[in-house]
Amino acid sequence: MMHVDSAESAGSRLGAVLSAPRTGVVRLSPAGPWLVTTHADARRVLTEPHLFDFPGDVTRSGDLSGSTGESRSGHTVFAPLAPDQVARGVLTFERELATALDTHDRTRPAEPYDAMVLLRQPVARSTTAAVLGQLDEARRDRVAALVLDWIDALAPVISARRPPGRWRRTRRTEKAARYALEDELAPLIGPEDTPAQVATLLAAGIQVPIAAGAWLLAWLGQHETGDLDPTYAVWETLRLTPPTWITARLTTEEVELTGARVPAGRVVLVSPLLLGRSDDLVPGDDHDRGTFDPDRWQDGLQRPGAWLPFGAGPHACPGRTLGTAQLVHLARWGVDRTIALSENVSIDQSRGILPSPCRFTASRREIP
Repeated sequence: MMHVDSAESAGSRLGAVLSAPRTGVVRLSPAGPWLVTTHADARRVLTEPHLFDFPGDVTRSGDLSGSTGESRSGHTVFAPLAPDQVARGVLTFERELATALDTHDRTRPAEPYDAMVLLRQPVARSTTAAVLGQLDEARRDRVAALVLDWIDALAPVISARRPPGRWRRTRRTEKAARYALEDELAPLIGPEDTPAQVATLLAAGIQVPIAAGAWLLAWLGQHETGDLDPTYAVWETLRLTPPTWITARLTTEEVELTGARVPAGRVVLVSPLLLGRSDDLVPGDDHDRGTFDPDRWQDGLQRPGAWLPFGAGPHACPGRTLGTAQLVHLARWGVDRTIALSENVSIDQSRGILPSPCRFTASRREIP
């Protein structure tokens, strides 16, 4: 039987974070960064922006001119999606996922699904529909495709050990993709937003659910579905493999956290992946909380999501309700089937954490 590699065995940055002592604030190297390991400190770091600033922009260019939001760094603070936006996005996702599955089954019936490919258009079109409103389908699909192009062009920029120089091919490709998207967005948004802001919102709201959905299918592929609760399966996925597994803030002055004083201008890290292994936040008998076990949430004694997979405070994920709904619909589809992994699933740490690869087959589950 194929398996999913655990974060505990992945090594590199994941290993360094998961092996940190759970004693408060841990300095990962002599000059930092500092890692918070308690829920109380994590909430403080994320909800006190006057002390813990948002540190940089998604393109790693250092150019914040496109952001004029309320936080100290100038980053935009996005409002959560409204219920009508979420409803429109969910309906689009349901339709587009059905289309993607049908297209694969008709054109490549002998091939396994590739989760990261299968979910691209459904998530991209769903999020675009939610954010931009009642566009005609052709315009919606064009914007969604341009966002995916930008995400693809951003990948080598984000994964590079050092930010690429402005004249490097990777940087020029990313800029061209970003400008093409912003030009398409310019006539579609109101005066209160800028194309750069909306482009960033769309990219985050598309890339993260694609990765989370692929992880969900990977976990279902090595777990008996049966009477599995789809919502609990989603929470377990976001606990074990949150795509945004670590987030950073920059101290604006010297601050005291549990067990340490952190100087001004230093990076402080919060990891939902680490918090999701906490005995205080997660029920279960597995001592390391490293097992995919959706049934652990049935006792109702601890709240799913307490490990902050969507962040907290002014920079909490504005699309968390839509993203959760997309994943729950996908989980319902998966629970009704027998998911079998076609090969082992490794962890790609180059930009968040991604399943590399997640290929699987799916057949209708026989109900006795």
